[in-house]
Amino acid sequence: MRYRRLGSTGLQVSALSFGAWITFGKQIGRSGARDLVAAAWDHGVNFFDNAEAYANGEAERVMGDVIADLRLPRDGFAVSSKVMFGSAEDPRPMQKGLSRKHVRDACEGALKRLRVDYLDLYFCHRPDPDTSIEETVWAMDTLIRQGKVLYWGTSEWSAAEIREAAKIAKHHSLHGPSMEQPQYNLLHRERVELEYAPLYAELGLGTTTWSPLGSGLLTGKYNEAIPDDARLGLEDHGWLQRMVLGDSQAGRLQRARKFSALAAELGLPPAPLAIAWCLRNPHVSTVILGASRVEQLLQNLQALTLADTVEDAVWRRVEAATS
Repeated sequence: MRYRRLGSTGLQVSALSFGAWITFGKQIGRSGARDLVAAAWDHGVNFFDNAEAYANGEAERVMGDVIADLRLPRDGFAVSSKVMFGSAEDPRPMQKGLSRKHVRDACEGALKRLRVDYLDLYFCHRPDPDTSIEETVWAMDTLIRQGKVLYWGTSEWSAAEIREAAKIAKHHSLHGPSMEQPQYNLLHRERVELEYAPLYAELGLGTTTWSPLGSGLLTGKYNEAIPDDARLGLEDHGWLQRMVLGDSQAGRLQRARKFSALAAELGLPPAPLAIAWCLRNPHVSTVILGASRVEQLLQNLQALTLADTVEDAVWRRVEAATS
């Protein structure tokens, strides 16, 4: 494993990390989750990503139980949560958002579910139009000063919103955002490469990027049809299928097919190749992997080798195929 600083912080996170989105508490239970976390840890992964909204908090409970069962040393790993959507099945107004109250309550809930005394990373899962950024910055600063959070950041915020949060924090001598968690892959590049570009030097912003495989499109498994047991084929994941393959995403599948064809021509597995491409960006602190089987996770970890061994000419062909 290789390790990278989280932006300008001193925290060294594994270049490849592991997340619980969609899988933990939904697709797989505690036994499968234990095997996955154990395999990730054994291969050097030291950052585990989660959120209050994942399986309505069940993903955090599963991850907390697994980490405790494996007896991972608390000073050896980082764990995250995210706040915005709430963990209740049908959250009432105070049970969601980025108000001072919900930010505090959600943090306490995540600590209990994850079975830890503090969160290493705490993300504002999306912007909250009903709460001022200033209120959220103060709430996050309070949690840091209380020792319940070490670093806070954002997920899918605009550059302008991140900059405003940093400005407020600096003006009041508060802890500002250290990291952003955006989607980043060969089919979704603009925000990380263009919109956030000034923020890396300006704020020392780190990134914990998600969906390196474009929700599976870049693996090639959806080239012909959607398998019933695949993530996009699950009965209760119609929202994800619409997000990935809907009208607004026209052309993504065609580009993914071109990428799969190129990977086959090169004799390389498409999934680790796509992940390796993400790793080549120096502004990516860590790429969050998702997996439902250990063999799937182990294959994706091969991206570390591909990132160093694939020649620049090949990367140019990869980008041309997906542009």
